[in-house]
Amino acid sequence: MADPRSQLPRTTRVKNKQPADKQITAEQLLREAKEIQLEDDYKAPKQIITDPEELSEYRLAKRKQFEDLVRRVGRFNGGVWVKYATWEEQQKDFRRARSVWERALAIEYRNVSVWLKYAEMEMRHRFVNHARNVWDRAVSLLPRVDQLWYKYIHMEEMLGNVAGARQVFERWMRFEPDHTGWMAYVRFELRYNEVDRARDIFERYVQILPSVKAWVRFAKFEMQNGEVAMARRCYERAVEELGEDGQTEEFFIKFAEFEEKAREVERARAIYRYALDHIPKASAPTLYSRFVAFEKQHGDREGIEQVVVNKRRFQYEEEIAKSPYNYDTWFDYIKLEEGTGDVERTREVYERAVAQLPPSSAEKRFWRRYIYLWIKYALFEELDVGDVDRTRDVYRAALELIPHKQFTFAKMWILAAKFEVRQRNVEGARRLLGRALGTCPKERLFKAYIELELTMGHVERVRKLYEKYLEWRPSNVGAWVRFADLECSLGETERCRALFELAIAQPLLDMPEALWKAYIDFEISEGERERVRVLYTRLLDRTKHVKVWLSFARFEAAPMPTATAAEGGEGEAAGQPQPEPTEGPESAPARAARARAVYDQAFRTLRDVAPDAKEEAVMLLEAWKAFEQEQEWSSPADRASHVSDVEKKMPRRVKRKRAVTTEDGHEVGQEEYYDYIFPEEGAAAPGLKLLEAAYRWKRQRQGAAPGGDDAGFGAVAAAAAPGEDGPINGPVRPSASEAAAAFLSRLGAGLGGGGADAGGAGEGGADGDMDADAEGRGGPAREEEGEGKDGEREASGRGRSGRDDNDEEAAPERDRGEGEGRGQEERNEEGAEEEEAGRARRRQRSGDEEGEEGREGDGEPRLRRREPEVGPQSGGEEEEAEGARRRRRGSEEGDGDVKRRRGEEEGEEEGQGRRPGGEGDRRGAAGDMSD
Repeated sequence: MADPRSQLPRTTRVKNKQPADKQITAEQLLREAKEIQLEDDYKAPKQIITDPEELSEYRLAKRKQFEDLVRRVGRFNGGVWVKYATWEEQQKDFRRARSVWERALAIEYRNVSVWLKYAEMEMRHRFVNHARNVWDRAVSLLPRVDQLWYKYIHMEEMLGNVAGARQVFERWMRFEPDHTGWMAYVRFELRYNEVDRARDIFERYVQILPSVKAWVRFAKFEMQNGEVAMARRCYERAVEELGEDGQTEEFFIKFAEFEEKAREVERARAIYRYALDHIPKASAPTLYSRFVAFEKQHGDREGIEQVVVNKRRFQYEEEIAKSPYNYDTWFDYIKLEEGTGDVERTREVYERAVAQLPPSSAEKRFWRRYIYLWIKYALFEELDVGDVDRTRDVYRAALELIPHKQFTFAKMWILAAKFEVRQRNVEGARRLLGRALGTCPKERLFKAYIELELTMGHVERVRKLYEKYLEWRPSNVGAWVRFADLECSLGETERCRALFELAIAQPLLDMPEALWKAYIDFEISEGERERVRVLYTRLLDRTKHVKVWLSFARFEAAPMPTATAAEGGEGEAAGQPQPEPTEGPESAPARAARARAVYDQAFRTLRDVAPDAKEEAVMLLEAWKAFEQEQEWSSPADRASHVSDVEKKMPRRVKRKRAVTTEDGHEVGQEEYYDYIFPEEGAAAPGLKLLEAAYRWKRQRQGAAPGGDDAGFGAVAAAAAPGEDGPINGPVRPSASEAAAAFLSRLGAGLGGGGADAGGAGEGGADGDMDADAEGRGGPAREEEGEGKDGEREASGRGRSGRDDNDEEAAPERDRGEGEGRGQEERNEEGAEEEEAGRARRRQRSGDEEGEEGREGDGEPRLRRREPEVGPQSGGEEEEAEGARRRRRGSEEGDGDVKRRRGEEEGEEEGQGRRPGGEGDRRGAAGDMSD
């Protein structure tokens, strides 16, 4: 049996296995196949008929097909009937075709397309009577279809039957067609030169359709036939018969163009102007441009300007119609009419404008623009027209219209009064202003009335008006000052001074600083230095403002004007400078001393009353320094000395940070600001808060009783501020800040220990503290020479309650050490070199043995040291670390360079062995206050 594999076709071996250049996907194959199917449209095969029987069978099958089709959809689809009739027409069976058309019309006779195709079939095969019959039936059933009439008339005209076409037109005109039908009839008659018939048709046309289009066509027909008069008569008849309906932009443009073609320029201009006066701007956008072009071609400049005015007038009328309360539009409209010079027309616009009352009579803001319409109206009548009576009527009407109970307009009252003054009716002006003050008093009305009476020279009336003015508003500083200036100008010095006194006695003033300045300037002009000084003192009792102090100081430094200088001088003395006195209270040294005292008192008062007002204090010191530098009469040494004294009071400016918070209290960050540190603040900074608290506590305990320790604090405070004036009204207790600062200055004097005794006392106190601490821990106590000193150290070590027993012994030692303490403070501030030397000495002393005694090169006593019982560091290293901690603490508290330097000084003092003694003295001082 043969191998079945040998019967299979041999597999073709593909030698070239590279991919083809053009890759074809399955999707592409399907798409191409579909495109081929769509391109091959199905075409029915042609049937060739060879004998009549086959033709008859074909016709029978086709008719059966059409009958079935019209039976199914013939009532709803007219195209089936058309195809059926068209097929019958192709078979030349016109009887059957007519039958199909008639059957179609019987179903839907309103189908115009069926009538048209039916008639066209009859006309195409020259069945004229049949076609005429179809058209006649069509226009009878559908008389409003113009296309049927046009086709009917066209057929009759093509057949040459003009009379029949005219009869069709007449039948059509009985149904009153639109403009196109009438114009078709006119053109039909004109084609056969029947002008009279055409004119008769136009007459019927304009009567049946009385419109601008009909009359314009009628006039154009007459113009084409050369009948200018008849054409103009057509336009005139149109204006008469159409009335307002005929006043349109198109009609007037056509009428004007007709007159322009007839070379009647004036007639055309009159037509344009009549149209511009009677047609709204919105309805005639082209009319204005045509008129402007006409005037540019045929008119002059005046005519062009009139056109522009009319155009703007209609624009304003349109805007006013939209918003009658837009008073700015009324102002522009009035300005336009005033420019034309037509008084009556301008008055009409004014009356229309003022008739537009504001919508609300309770709010003044609605009347602010409206009231200027009345003002412009009155000024127009007075200045442009010159009608005085009418101007007075305008003012009267305006004043009666304003609701004075709610608000008023002083400007209207004043303008009305000034008008009466211009008419030499002063009594009328007074009556108007008096009525205004009685109805609705205002400041401007008082000022205007006073100015009027001053102009007339009636001083008593002016005084009476000022009295009423001040009764109405006594807080008005301007009225007081003007009243006083009036009395001063009249030479009534005492009345003027009395007025100022009354003014400053008022409980409420709107600008008291202006009143005091006017009063002071008045007294200065009178040359009354003592009175001025009293005024400044009274003013300073009310306020401590820095500007008042500066003004006071400048006053004391400036010379008083003499009587000759005040009056302007006479003869040869006029224009010559007056020599300054060299002696007496008005000499330069005396004035400078008084000014210097004022500056000093001002500075001390500012620092006491408002210690936080540092900017004002700096301003005062700068003015003081400038004053001292300007004293050219003094010697350079004295001037430099005074300037140096002021500079010592100057603060240092430092940069600090503070928290920034929002309105709701949340902290959002920090900001930098500059602060001022005065010398007394820098000295009282260490421990100031603690001492202030202790001092307040002591005063509360003692009930602020006189004498005792308070007296001591007062004495210290007085000693801390040498040169300060004593109290005016009795002893003044120092504040907590002053007492603390003075106490610290005294305490700093005792920290240094100038001699051996003072140093021993300070050291004894320190050793006593250490012994007491040692006893508390159970360690051996250190012995010192002197039983009195041992008792003092023991009392200091056990506590601060025994301080009073040893005050008498410790006081001489502190007094002896004050001088040396101040010297030591100065040495501690010398600079970085001495600080480094101190650190070296501390490192050297840290290795000394206990009990070793010696003297350093500056002669100060040296403490004996004990090795510490706990910790690897020596005493010097502990003290240096303590100083570093103090410096860091001062830096963190934000006090800047001042506290940093103070920490370094405290560390240095501790390294030199003074800190324990100073700390003991400070604890002793606190014990004094606690007692």
